[in-house]
Amino acid sequence: MNNASAHADVLILGGGLVGSTLAIALAQAGMTAIVVDPADPAVILSAGFDGRASAVASASHRLLDVIGVGERLRGQGCAIRHIRVSDGLAPGKLDFVPGEQDEPLGTMYENRLLRTTLFEAASTTDGVDLRMQTRATEVVRDLDGVTATLSDGSTVTADLLVAAEGRNSPTREASGITVARWRYDHTAIIGAFHHERSHENIAFEIFYPTGPFALLPLPDDDIGHRSAIVWTVASDQAAGMLKLGDRGFLAEAEKRMGGFLGTLSAPSPRASYPLGFHHTTRVTDTRLALVGDAGHGIHPIAGQGLNLGFRDVAALVEVLVEGRRLGLEAGDAQLLARYEQWRSVDTFAVAFATDTLTRLFGIPGKTASAVRRFGISAVDAITPLKDRFMAEARGESGQMPRLLMGMPA
Repeated sequence: MNNASAHADVLILGGGLVGSTLAIALAQAGMTAIVVDPADPAVILSAGFDGRASAVASASHRLLDVIGVGERLRGQGCAIRHIRVSDGLAPGKLDFVPGEQDEPLGTMYENRLLRTTLFEAASTTDGVDLRMQTRATEVVRDLDGVTATLSDGSTVTADLLVAAEGRNSPTREASGITVARWRYDHTAIIGAFHHERSHENIAFEIFYPTGPFALLPLPDDDIGHRSAIVWTVASDQAAGMLKLGDRGFLAEAEKRMGGFLGTLSAPSPRASYPLGFHHTTRVTDTRLALVGDAGHGIHPIAGQGLNLGFRDVAALVEVLVEGRRLGLEAGDAQLLARYEQWRSVDTFAVAFATDTLTRLFGIPGKTASAVRRFGISAVDAITPLKDRFMAEARGESGQMPRLLMGMPA
């Protein structure tokens, strides 16, 4: 496609993990998409693990399987077959373990692998017009459609504009959509390291008053066993944590872990990002839909951020495909109203739950810790409640779109 002037059903601004997935899913359903992204493909495809990894819930993985991306990823991730939650290293824990015949709770992938796989899939999918190292310099939305002027001088038109630009989406800001937001006094340190003992496909979530310490299983490599970490620290300590040498950093990590994986070694590069919450009052406007972090950003406490974006994708694709069967174009107000109703409840519920957990586990003191441990033990003893939490971890709560059930939209 990539003409000086082109038209598609959907114009997607932002070709990251969520934007690329949306474009591929639309094309698989017989619709067309133009994706505009300023990133340099050479950076996306550059080799080397930068320490970033994501948990893809089992429902989200069904979406990737249906659109053909799951096959490209096969054998390169690490299944999460057990989640263990504890309040520090004190006695008492909550174990989520599905049955032997059940799907895993999720799969861990290096973000680098997800980025390159989705980019390559989008680049080779008929119906996807990928415009890299390009940005929209002007966008006009009205009742008749969407027209965008791009930085390469071309003009593109579409029936619907989708903002998939992340937390600081300029399209969302320009739309006037109100955003509720606040900062946590926390920063996430992310990276990975190797360890002496096998993680046995267990994801550990260890809560401290200073923030959660998440240890997430990755596939073994030539060095040995390894895991990714999302280590939440007070914001005023983040710079010091990044300045620590490898030996000092690993020593601090071993303290948080109590040594249950043995000696730590060979850490990856480390990075940090400040933690915050934002949630829009709505995810649609005239000829506009928000997906992923453009519409909602949550604490990584439960690893659901990317999966919420995939749920947006699955719902929007289903709404648009059903609308096409009824003869409605992609930007029809009726379809956007349905997407709004479908996603607003789910995203708010997850955002509220993660914010509540963050505040609850951040209360210091022995009394608060004792109450948390009692709650953890109580949930561990109530099978129906544990099953509900496992369904949430798999991304199987609420009204599920067809793609998340492993069926074409």
